[in-house]
Amino acid sequence: MILGILKETKDERRVAMLPESVAALIKMNVSVIVENDAGLSAFASNADYESAGAKMDTKENVIQKSEVLVKINPPTDAEKELMTEGKVFLAVLNPYFNTDLVKDLAAKNITSFSLDVIPRTSRAQAMDILSSMATVAGYKAVLTAANTLPKFFPMFMTAAGTITPAKVLILGAGVAGLQAIATSRKLGAVVEVFDVRAAVKEEVTGIGGKFIEVEGASDDKAAGGYAVEQSEEFKQKQAQAIHDHAVKSDVVICTAQIPGKKAPLLLRKATVEAMKSGSVIIDIAASTGGNCEVTKNNETIVHNGVTVIGNSFLAVDMPSDASKMFGKNVINFLKLIITKEGNLNLNWEDDIVKGTAVTHNKEIVHERVRSVVAGSKY
Repeated sequence: MILGILKETKDERRVAMLPESVAALIKMNVSVIVENDAGLSAFASNADYESAGAKMDTKENVIQKSEVLVKINPPTDAEKELMTEGKVFLAVLNPYFNTDLVKDLAAKNITSFSLDVIPRTSRAQAMDILSSMATVAGYKAVLTAANTLPKFFPMFMTAAGTITPAKVLILGAGVAGLQAIATSRKLGAVVEVFDVRAAVKEEVTGIGGKFIEVEGASDDKAAGGYAVEQSEEFKQKQAQAIHDHAVKSDVVICTAQIPGKKAPLLLRKATVEAMKSGSVIIDIAASTGGNCEVTKNNETIVHNGVTVIGNSFLAVDMPSDASKMFGKNVINFLKLIITKEGNLNLNWEDDIVKGTAVTHNKEIVHERVRSVVAGSKY
């Protein structure tokens, strides 16, 4: 089997697989073709890929010769045009929002797997690219905040007196939030954390955060560890609690998201306007609407003296390790669909393979994606 690794667009510095992942594929009896200069932004040269056993080629040839194509982001229009019937394509398709793309892939009879809908099971943890990239984003969010905030994060005892530590409020204690807590504490900040899932309290306190409790939250065990929609009564209590803590904070890091839905609005405009001048908000839920009411996706604005950074792609700023983690996740998934002889075997009896597939045989095979494409609202 031949697997092709495609180059990302110019704004994306990561690559789906570094040379070390290519070497792992070669050991799996898979031939690898890499698009020219695919890894340059992640500091991997063409020579590095060739040393690992890959061949370099043009985009057109990579797509034409490969049975399986791997990329981080969805295919461009030009890439879709080059794909012929029967190709297998792996990427982060964001299928709940990119419904036209899903329909196009089905119409072209492309078997597509969306790595962002891998089932949230213990067995699938080694393939969970969302958790890997959230780890990078949570870490980078804190560093970005520290570089932007006009004061120190840690407490200092100086000849000029004591410098008090920064106060950080983190909204959402998923993977990104937990990494943000750990990084903030390492930098010496005082950290408070809000999450509707009471089950994460122990994790939060275990790494040095103070958990803000709001009574009345709904918790759905079937949600795979994600947050779920809450009642209006709870949302009102939540809004007041967040407001009270945010106005006392120097930094607010927004990480709360619900798969397939718009990000929950947690930080109101009035709260931002009541925060201290010079405060910083990092909203990594910006691409799905943002947790902050004044967030603008892919923009940094100053609202009433508060710097608001809307950036859901912070992993792009750490291309080497982010690419390394992404590639390992992909390798672990590929092991489910590649035989020991290096041949493609789409095992539809495997719950992870089935749960990650979006299109196959000219059909949308992912049940939830199919209902979204059909017009259901999420």
